[in-house]
Amino acid sequence: MKLSLQQLDKQLSQGLPSIIWISGDEPLLVLEAADRVRAAARNAGISERQVFHADNQFDWNQLTDANQSMSLFGDREILELRLPGKLNDEGRKTLVAYAESANPDNLLMIVSDRIEAAQSKAKWFGKVTDAGWWVPVWPIERHQLPAWLRQRLQQQGLTIDDDALALLADRVDGNLLAARQEIDKLLLMNEGDNTAISLDTVIQSVADSARFDIFDLSDAFLSGDLARSQRVLSGLAAEGIEAPIVLWVLARELRHLVQLSEAQAQGQILAGVFKRLRIFDKRQGPYQTALRRAPGAHWQRCLIRCGEIDATIKGRREGNPWHKLSVLVSEVAQPGLVPAEF
Repeated sequence: MKLSLQQLDKQLSQGLPSIIWISGDEPLLVLEAADRVRAAARNAGISERQVFHADNQFDWNQLTDANQSMSLFGDREILELRLPGKLNDEGRKTLVAYAESANPDNLLMIVSDRIEAAQSKAKWFGKVTDAGWWVPVWPIERHQLPAWLRQRLQQQGLTIDDDALALLADRVDGNLLAARQEIDKLLLMNEGDNTAISLDTVIQSVADSARFDIFDLSDAFLSGDLARSQRVLSGLAAEGIEAPIVLWVLARELRHLVQLSEAQAQGQILAGVFKRLRIFDKRQGPYQTALRRAPGAHWQRCLIRCGEIDATIKGRREGNPWHKLSVLVSEVAQPGLVPAEF
């Protein structure tokens, strides 16, 4: 029987089959699915576990013998079979034979990489999975990641604002193991009654050991202090702060400048725009200074440069991203200092 990951818990609560095959290329989700099966097995009184790594040298008789033999103490067992690659003919035949004569006292849990469509339609695969469950685990798509992160945080009793969520999703870049590590850090940082994750908190979790503050850079280039901007930028690089984090903050400030410039050109009162953008009183001064330095078209060009730097960071364009960040910071702090083709 084929089950989705979302159906697994409900089925586990109703009893265990002889075979559960978990497949997928997303390590965290596969690991967690296997953990849930192990927990259900313990609750069902299955107290022992044998693990088999079926590499090219694996003796498939070991699995056959384990299926046919009793535990030393007469206890039920999980037989955990880990498949690092494609099955050979002997492996396929062994699994079919196992499925046809599975020991009801044991649970065979197979953990493998993604099962290709052609393999899932093979007769031998059908015979194995008909004797139990097949749980294909699909990766989280990029557009699904923010919702997935928010749900994981909510499971830990945490809430997160949209800016913080966007930065967190950008930082982990689809790596769910890295996402879990970041969530664990945020959980430690927010011990006690404070359950709200802000943008400052996410940035601090990235730079919690840094002497230089990313918001120091923000204030410096918005205020037009070129020397301090470059000093802080160099410090962030030396401290090991990742270029995508610096770029994300820089792009956010530029998006705000574009929006403020457009509002100003339309004759809107900036106080209302500051409130909508959640730019608080103490940070409004640097923005107003920047708005007096250059027109909206300049900030729009700078924002476009952010996309080009992002492509450099991801290897789609040539160049040193830190050098390009330095050039962009200069153009924000002192418009016209850098040639127009920068």
